[in-house]
Amino acid sequence: MSSTAAPAAHTGTGPVPGPGTGKGAGTVWDRLGIPRPLLFGFIGVLIFMIGDGVESGFIAPFIEGNGAGSEVRASYVITAYGVTVMLASWLSGALSELWGPRRVMQIGLAVWIVFDILFLTLGAAQDNYTLMLLFYGLRGFGYPLFAFSFLVWVTATAPVARLGAAVGWFYFAFTGGLPTLGSLTASVTNPLFGKFGTLWVALALIVIGGAFCLLGVRERTGYSRLAPPGVRPVQSLTRSLSIAWTNPKVAIGCVVRIINTAPQFGLWVILPAFFTDEMGFTDGDWLRLLSIMFATNIFFNLLFGVVSDRIGWRTTIGWFGAVGCALSVLALYFVPKLMTDNYWVAVGVGMIYGATLAGFVPISALMPSLAPENKGGAMALLNLGAGGAAFVGPAIVSVFLGPLGRDGVVIIFAGLYVVAAVLTLFLKLPRASEEAIEQGKSLHQAAEPLTVRATT
Repeated sequence: MSSTAAPAAHTGTGPVPGPGTGKGAGTVWDRLGIPRPLLFGFIGVLIFMIGDGVESGFIAPFIEGNGAGSEVRASYVITAYGVTVMLASWLSGALSELWGPRRVMQIGLAVWIVFDILFLTLGAAQDNYTLMLLFYGLRGFGYPLFAFSFLVWVTATAPVARLGAAVGWFYFAFTGGLPTLGSLTASVTNPLFGKFGTLWVALALIVIGGAFCLLGVRERTGYSRLAPPGVRPVQSLTRSLSIAWTNPKVAIGCVVRIINTAPQFGLWVILPAFFTDEMGFTDGDWLRLLSIMFATNIFFNLLFGVVSDRIGWRTTIGWFGAVGCALSVLALYFVPKLMTDNYWVAVGVGMIYGATLAGFVPISALMPSLAPENKGGAMALLNLGAGGAAFVGPAIVSVFLGPLGRDGVVIIFAGLYVVAAVLTLFLKLPRASEEAIEQGKSLHQAAEPLTVRATT
């Protein structure tokens, strides 16, 4: 839709671009939905997440074979990692408001590098389960502080009317690395260097991606705090939690965001053994399936990001995301069981699951738009949901894998998606965000008059 089109009637489900979409509305970057000053950041996040995603297809069996000794004990390490990912994801939003996204990204990069080296040298190399649990868990602070702080930067910079497309590009980069190109990289490097050597290759990619982001992005919004001048550190952290009860829609959105990828993280624990031991695929077959699944996902991240700006964020999340995933997660697991020895059937249902996962992409545009006067708090809860998924998914596996088996765990995941579909019905935009959409403002700009009104 061009920037001169008349605005359609709005229902509060998502943006319909109005007549003023801002400076540069006719540029190629604007039409693609990429904030041009952040271009190197998107590239850097892609490379960084390739490094982070290298391990996604084999980390559970790697930990099992290097000191854990069993699938369940390996799941404890990954669950501990999920706890720190959840905490760091919340902090990425809260601290970005306080210090600026760029500084928080620097901290995340440093944390990832330091604790990954300790995990590899003192934990995995020594078959030391306790140190693997400690250092791999602490490394979980790294990627959320880096990647989700950049997402805060994106939501503060992009016009609200094209925010769905902008966050679509973020998730194109994010899932392009974790696990798509990361798994593909592992399928090449594992035969050459082994799994241990592959993890060192991942560390090199992390450093390169961090350099792209921190040296290449000069957009000034992310260099300074986003919170109003009078907000102090404790108050900033409190605001990022109190919004859960002062604006219940944001709390509901946080739950939806948890459900979005909790099954995905849980499946990473159980699917490697399912496809290799039960289905008879090789490790390479499984890694290629994972890469194809999320290659589909990154394409649909862009598609649903753009489509959601036209048909509505809630509509896209509820139908394409929640309902679609409820059906496709069942197909991903049970169809290969019914049609054994057919690799391409498994690939096909994996692609469907990857596509429907992308239906949740607009949640990253919807959440801060639910509370433009406290978008940092909304982003903190959004990121808490993203990180919480990394804990909830493996935790469900840890609790239910023993008594219910893989079949029962997958059915629980499908049920969670049904719950998400119902919750999405309550996520209607406030009038302030509708006005920002009509006027072509960013959320950072839209919040300024709201802050003034709140203090008068």
